[in-house]
Amino acid sequence: MFQDILITGLVNGGVYALLAVGFSLIFGVARIVNIAHTAFYMLAAYCFYMLLVQYELHFAIAAPLAVIAVTAFSVLCYRLVIEPLREHESAVLIATIALALIFQEAMLIKFGGNYLGIPSTLDGVAVLAGVTIPYQRILILVVAAAALIGTWLMLYKTRLGLAIRSTANDLEVANLMGMNVHRVAMATVAISVGLASVAGVVVAPVFVVDPLMWLSPLVTMLAIVVLGGLGSLKGSLIGALIIGYVEAITVFALPQGAFLKGAVALSIMVVVLLARPEGLFGVVFEEER
Repeated sequence: MFQDILITGLVNGGVYALLAVGFSLIFGVARIVNIAHTAFYMLAAYCFYMLLVQYELHFAIAAPLAVIAVTAFSVLCYRLVIEPLREHESAVLIATIALALIFQEAMLIKFGGNYLGIPSTLDGVAVLAGVTIPYQRILILVVAAAALIGTWLMLYKTRLGLAIRSTANDLEVANLMGMNVHRVAMATVAISVGLASVAGVVVAPVFVVDPLMWLSPLVTMLAIVVLGGLGSLKGSLIGALIIGYVEAITVFALPQGAFLKGAVALSIMVVVLLARPEGLFGVVFEEER
C-alpha cells in the first residue's frame, strides 16, 4: 500500500501542480481569478479526443495540436472578454464563470452528456519497487515534470520571465519602467492555459472525458492555491503534492475513500488556514509582495 500511495500521490500531485501553478501565475501577474482555468483543461481533453479519435491523427501530433489550439483560443478570449474588464475584479470573476459555463454547454451540445473514452496512447506496464505502473501514468508524471521545469527555466532564464516576475512583483513600477504590461499579461495567460491544456491532454486517456470534468479539479485547484498562498508558485507546487498525497492516502487507507478524498483535502486546507491565514507561502500584507 505504501508504494501505491507513493506513486499515485506523485502522479496526482503532478497534474494538480500543472493546474495550480498556471492559476497562480496569472493571478500573480494580472490579479485575475480565472474560474475558467479548468474549463480550458476540459476543452483540451475534448480537442485531443476529436483529433485522436474522430480525425485519427497520431497521438504525437494530436497532443501538441490540442495544446496549441486551446492556448490560442484562450488568448482570443482574454483579448475579447477579460482585458476590457481588467480594472473591475468582480466583473472579471463573473466573466470567467460565464466563459466556463459557455464552454460546458458548448461541449454538451457538440458531444452530448455521455462519458467519452480515449484509447491509451502507451500500452504496457512497468514494475517499480514492487508496484505495477502503466506507462500511461508514467507519461503523465514525465510530461508534468518537463512542463514545470520548462516553466521554471522560462521564468528565471529568459527576458520574458524577467518581465513576468517584475510585473508580478509591482505592476505600476513595471509599467513606469516601459514594460508593456498588457502584452506581459497576455503572454502569461497563454503560459497559464498552456499548462492547463497539457494537464487535460495527458489525463484524457486515463480518465473519462465529459462536460463536467472541469468542476472537481476546480475545487481542488482552488484549495491548493489557497493552501500554498495566493500568487505563490512554490506554494502551489508544494500544496499540489500535499493534496495529491492526502487524496492517495484517503483512497487507499479508508473504506470508500474515493468519495471522501475531496472533503479530506478541503479539511486539510481549513486546518492550515486556521493556523496560517495567508497560506503556507503567502504574505500577510499585499505591500510585502
